[in-house]
Amino acid sequence: MAHSSRPPHRAGEQTHHRSGLLPLTLTALGVVYGDIGTSPLYAIRECFFGTHSVPPTHENVLGVLSLIIYALVLVISVKYVALVMRADNQGEGGILALTSLVPSRNGDGGSGGSRLAMGRPLLIALGIFGTALLYGDGMITPAISVLGAVEGLEVVTPFFSPYVVPITVTILVALFIIQQFGTDRVGRLFGPIVIVWFITIAALGIVWIVRAPAVLAAFDPRHAVAFFRVNGFPGFAVLGAVFLVVTGGEALYADMGHFGKHPIRLAWFSLVLPSLVLNYLGQGALLLLHADARQPFFMLAPQWTLVPLVCIATAAAIIASQALISGSFSITRQAIQLGLAPRLDVEHTSSHAMGQIYVPQINWALMLATVAIVIGFRTSGAVAAAYGIAVTLTMVITVMLLYVVMTERWRWPRAVALAVTAGFLLIDVAFLGANALKVLQGGWVTLAVAWILFTLMTTWRTGRRLLAERLTARALPLEDFVKTVASSPPLRVPGTAVFMTAQPRGTPPALAHNLRYNKILHQHVVILTVTTGRVPHVASDDRVAFESLGHGVFNVRVQFGFMEDPDVPKALRLAREKGVEMDPADLTYFLGRETILVTEREGMALWRERLFVLMARNAIRATAFFRLPPERVVELGVQVEM
Repeated sequence: MAHSSRPPHRAGEQTHHRSGLLPLTLTALGVVYGDIGTSPLYAIRECFFGTHSVPPTHENVLGVLSLIIYALVLVISVKYVALVMRADNQGEGGILALTSLVPSRNGDGGSGGSRLAMGRPLLIALGIFGTALLYGDGMITPAISVLGAVEGLEVVTPFFSPYVVPITVTILVALFIIQQFGTDRVGRLFGPIVIVWFITIAALGIVWIVRAPAVLAAFDPRHAVAFFRVNGFPGFAVLGAVFLVVTGGEALYADMGHFGKHPIRLAWFSLVLPSLVLNYLGQGALLLLHADARQPFFMLAPQWTLVPLVCIATAAAIIASQALISGSFSITRQAIQLGLAPRLDVEHTSSHAMGQIYVPQINWALMLATVAIVIGFRTSGAVAAAYGIAVTLTMVITVMLLYVVMTERWRWPRAVALAVTAGFLLIDVAFLGANALKVLQGGWVTLAVAWILFTLMTTWRTGRRLLAERLTARALPLEDFVKTVASSPPLRVPGTAVFMTAQPRGTPPALAHNLRYNKILHQHVVILTVTTGRVPHVASDDRVAFESLGHGVFNVRVQFGFMEDPDVPKALRLAREKGVEMDPADLTYFLGRETILVTEREGMALWRERLFVLMARNAIRATAFFRLPPERVVELGVQVEM
């Protein structure tokens, strides 16, 4: 199916049509721009007083500001807002949505089929690793944002210095605890708070720009070039701190499905970009006048306004953290649906907002990791030394996947796509090289976490494939099963039996065992296969496909999008409307419960097989995941050798 063949309404566009541009823009401000909006708390400080920094001389200040301005313009405005946001999957964004757009080698456009593209292992591995890296971002952003805000108390009075870490940990623990209650109501407050935040930082910047208008010379890109010429390698190392101003780019792309492109673009160009540039220029002006200002953001404000500024900065940091936490939940649901993670508890915290979900296992894991980072690093400056490497790697992977989309989906001339890709890679690789210098200072933490998650996801994906191959190899073809029923009719009992299977052409082991040992067959038999398409949402007309095999046996295939929660009973009602014979009042679900045996057969290494078994044992029951009524479920065991 061609990429242009889509359902008539995308998620973001439908919401946009219903709610209007301005309300959506307001909400997008609170969710999308919390991360990038809190970068002024620490970015300039790290450029001049961080691990890899340069002295705040007149020339260095103008050079760093020029780098910051053009990083915001080229990386966010041009790359993400103008180009990457075009690579949407039915309005959904993010690196998993981008990976799902990669066409298969067999020419599949990605709108049909299940799971991720086959025959493109390197590209899919890059997408999976990029997803794993985003969890590292979800761990570090809350730590650095809240720490950076609370550290403003030290500017108010040194009395608070011993309490910065305990206050930060308390705020973060409270933030993670309230996730289970949902953020729907709190989310309505995010937009107005972030508007106040951006207006405040813009006003603070303007006050100091007026005092030192020479800072406006930073718009001349020659200052950025001169900065590298004068400083050499130390100037290159500062790019790792400059990168902190664009760390919200991937979050911007990932949240596109919630709001649509237009509100995100309007918010960026009308408020966010001007406010950020004005504040960075203001901090630069402050340094031109007071080179020893080691907390340039908070020193923009008069002494009497510091406490309110710390409060609003903390609120903005909490909002930024909330966006990353919610994003981690969303990524997890996509990973489960795309076969990259075992089934986990996905709880809906709102009856009318589909995106409001809560994944307990991910929430508590993120909380422990974030608190450990705060306690281990203790200052936002130290956390900044670990920040960036994961995000830069993700950005590089995004550009590489985007090249495939540009050439194979959009049909851009290869020369044009190469030129665009090379331009973006030049910037991203420069940032990556500078951030690589931080690996020993703490960047290894996010890389280690990403590698562990990458190993888990690839082990689960490979293990499920091997398990399906083992079951398929020993399964009786459905056609032969139906012939057996026709030649030797068993006792038929009233009702409908639904046998769920991952092998649509083979007889489910539960069905074969039921007939072999119980010697009966229900009047209506539904062999049900549930797949996940490479689109976020599947239209109702495409949800169910079936064929009648005769003798009351139906082979039914149900497909969900990777942003949807599987609801099998609802899908079966749709199948009945389309002609599948079943008795909804007398319906029983038969599930095969595999006992996986670790063996030395060709497949995975023994340690990965044991890891797969451990993950499978800790996955939630299929009954809950597919929303099956527990009182109508029968599980039959089967042993499978890996």
